[in-house]
Parts: sequence; C-alpha cells; structure tokens
Amino acid sequence: MTTTQRVHLIVGGFPPGSAAGHDMNYARLRLLQTLQDRKDIAVTIANDFKDIGRWLPGTDLLMTYVAGPYPEGAGNAALQDWLEQGGRWFALHGTSGGKAVKGERDGRRVKQMVKAEHHQTLGCFFLNHPPLRAFDVAVTADHPVTRGVPKHFTVMDELYMIELQDPGASRVLMTTELEKDPSPPGFGFVYDDDTSLQADGKTRVLGYARNVGTGEVVYVGLGHCHTGRTNTQSAVDTSIGTEGVVPPEFRGVWENDAYQKLLSNAIAWGTEAR
Repeated sequence: MTTTQRVHLIVGGFPPGSAAGHDMNYARLRLLQTLQDRKDIAVTIANDFKDIGRWLPGTDLLMTYVAGPYPEGAGNAALQDWLEQGGRWFALHGTSGGKAVKGERDGRRVKQMVKAEHHQTLGCFFLNHPPLRAFDVAVTADHPVTRGVPKHFTVMDELYMIELQDPGASRVLMTTELEKDPSPPGFGFVYDDDTSLQADGKTRVLGYARNVGTGEVVYVGLGHCHTGRTNTQSAVDTSIGTEGVVPPEFRGVWENDAYQKLLSNAIAWGTEAR
C-alpha cells in the first residue's frame, strides 16, 4: 500500500491577492504541475502564512514562493517547531524577503528590507537584487536537491543578494560571481553593508541547505517571472538580449531544464521516507 505524503504550497504576494511584481499564477501552476507528477502526494494550497500552524501537522514538505508574505509570531514559532521535529522546507526566491520600510537617502526616496524573526528560521535575509541579467550558476555541493543538476549552467533572472544568518551551519549548494551590485540609483532596495558578498570578494550564495533540529531548510533564490500586468521592473541588464528594455513577459529560469530538475529533486527530497 502506497503511503500518501502531504505537501503544503504557499504562493502569493502582499497585500493579500497582490501579484507583488510577479506572475504568481504562472509560478503556482508550474509548481502544481511538477507536484502532479507524483501520484502519491496530496497538496494543500495557501496564499500566505496565515494560520500556518493549522496546516503544518501532517505536512511532510512546505514549499513557498512568495513576495511579501512571511511567518511571524505564533506562525513562525510553529514553523520552527515543525522543522525541529523533522519537517522540510523548500523555499524559493522572495521567501527571503518580507517587510520593507520607506525612507530617504541622499535626497531620494528609498526602500530598505527589515530583518525579522522568520529570517533566522529560514537562514537568510534578502538585501537587494540588481536588474534582470544573465549570470552563471555553479553547483558547489552534492545534496538530494542538486543531484543530477549540471555543475554549471546559465540563467536569466534576478540575482538575489542574500545574507546567511547561520553561515557555519549552512551548506552552500549554489553560487554565482558578482563583485559589485550594479543596480542604478533608485533601483530596488538600499542596504547599509553588502553582507551577501563572500570573503573572496566576488562570490554570492544562491542556494543553501541548513539543518534545523531533525528537519531541514533548502533555499534557492532563483525564480523571477512576470507579465506585463504584474511587472514592476524599471530596468534590465543588456545581457538578457532585449537591449535594456524590460520584456513584457518574463519566465526566465522556469524555462530552464536545470531549474525544473531542482524543483523535481526538491519534491523527492521533501517527501522521501524518513
């Protein structure tokens, strides 16, 4: 008799119902299609982390693709406890974000991300991303999520600059090289120090695995997509082949075989017997 595993999928933006600059419908559909390949999986779906404590009991794998929503208070505590007891969390893209505050710097209106309790649970904190660009990804460690993924592949995406919260306990799975944030003035988010830059002065972490009790978190920063209706990009790098014009529809890594392999691997890792 086949045992049914349960996956809880959270895809959504903030405010509730907002796309928050992403094609949430497309991301949700693609993730559900990948989950559908496994007939032994039951899936529950949410738009944010509200009542997350209600859904975690009996859940084997939590998958999140969000831009704004984040667990807080009792919800974050429930998530931490679930991980410590063996839960697995596959977190994508904007899950490393959360709340931003508006302010002024050098006479310009700016936004800056605020570090919160959920960043410690997740294990990273989002600083900023440059305009959409092409960049190389290096797979740097063997893990069930990266197994069978090419050691090197090129993507077009938002290059997420993340600060590891527990670097000593984080196994870096994927990196890229970017010596300096090339964001033009007024683009994206400001930050006080570039704490995503590694000691060699060029490496950025794109994905990592981190044990939490008997559970584990795997975070992968790749995954931007948008439509003309949902796009909030004001600039792109010329390396993506559009002469600096923001494409009206962008699906980037979602059309990359290596990314699809990462997603399939993550589902297998999160629902394997343990």
